[in-house]
Amino acid sequence: MKRIKNLNISFLLIVALCLSSCGIYKPYSRPDVKTDNLFGENIPIAVNDSSESIAKMKWEDLFNDPYLQKLISQGLENNTDLRIAKLKIEESEASLMSARLSYLPSLSLNPQGTLTGFDGSKAIKSYQLPAVASWEIDIFGKQTNIVGQKKAALSQSEFYSQGIKTQLIATIANSYYTLLMLDSQLEISVKTSMVWEENITAMRYLKNAGQTNEAAITQAEANKYSVDANIIELQLQITEVENSLCSVLAIVPQKIERGDFCNRDFPEEISTGIPLELLSLRPDVKMAEAALRQAYYATNEARSYFYPSLTLSGNAGWTNSGGIGVSNPGAFLSSAVGSLTQPVFANGANKARLKISKAQQEEALLTFQQTLFDAGGEVNTALAGFQSAKDKVSVYERQVKALESTVNDTKILMKYGSASYLEVLTAQQTLLQAQLNQVSNNFDELQGIITLYRALGGGSDN
Repeated sequence: MKRIKNLNISFLLIVALCLSSCGIYKPYSRPDVKTDNLFGENIPIAVNDSSESIAKMKWEDLFNDPYLQKLISQGLENNTDLRIAKLKIEESEASLMSARLSYLPSLSLNPQGTLTGFDGSKAIKSYQLPAVASWEIDIFGKQTNIVGQKKAALSQSEFYSQGIKTQLIATIANSYYTLLMLDSQLEISVKTSMVWEENITAMRYLKNAGQTNEAAITQAEANKYSVDANIIELQLQITEVENSLCSVLAIVPQKIERGDFCNRDFPEEISTGIPLELLSLRPDVKMAEAALRQAYYATNEARSYFYPSLTLSGNAGWTNSGGIGVSNPGAFLSSAVGSLTQPVFANGANKARLKISKAQQEEALLTFQQTLFDAGGEVNTALAGFQSAKDKVSVYERQVKALESTVNDTKILMKYGSASYLEVLTAQQTLLQAQLNQVSNNFDELQGIITLYRALGGGSDN
């Protein structure tokens, strides 16, 4: 009767411990974080259906240039950083599998043989062929929370890979359009140098006619030399960008096949709507939350150390040494043991472990919230840059058209003797400079699209 009473008390204690440990089983849920005015108040934001936003577009749909698509595909296949990120995913998957296997009992074989002799007597041969099994039952969630940590770590690896992919697409696109811009600037600069050469020749004729002086000619020559130096610099920049792009593509330095800057092609309608939930596409936001989830389960694991661990173990096998003597053949031998271990003197270490885990969880929460703030600021900056370049496009287009009209008008006036050839060349120089500015601004608009695409986590899920 007394034994039954003791068993009932033990059962009630275990039930009480299980009920008191319910908190360490509670799954992670996203905490409330401050996101008021996350994108700022100075940028007008059209909140559109997220499916229409460039963040949800496949990169093949946004970057229509066939040369660029080929380069991006090559980069996604060969880029070293992306391949390393994929290997990290494999490492995390293996770690998660190992954690899940801890739910199962461990089994090992431990065969032994002994040869014993005493004072010249006949040697006695004995053996044991046991199989030993041990199983820690996860009644207080230690293994469950470890698995939760490993799942979060796997998510971090996957989101890191997505982040590398998004950045890679943006880098390749930006480098490609930089090359197109430099090609266009080089072409315009060569034309400008030719116009200056014609200008200098015309001024020499004017000097012979007494209509100008040597100072004006040398000034024109100096301007031409400046343009020539810029041509050399542009050629160097083209080589540097090509080499940098080759490094990203993990190929040897070579000429990059590309199209023309004037033929850049984007979808006619690009929505920049950014409802708040779109930030969840950003890999850095995903990684920050995965780190928070990992810290949450680490805290739960630390709590589980305050509770006892229940371990079942046993062994079974054959032996010819049963404790009394050696007999042949051997006999089957088995045993089973159950143990419940409650930490007593390790309480201080367990408290310290829990305190550290709580602090790390709070750090992860602050990092997650700061990541959201940074993401909102980055989107705000990208929107401002894109909108600014977009607004200036029409201004530069009107300026170039006006200067083209000026060049035509001066040519007509020269034909009828009302303007000189020098005035025509001056108008052409002004037009070429305006075209250079237009190319630079068009590139800023492209860069704004690319930056906004990356800032919203575009391409990470496709």
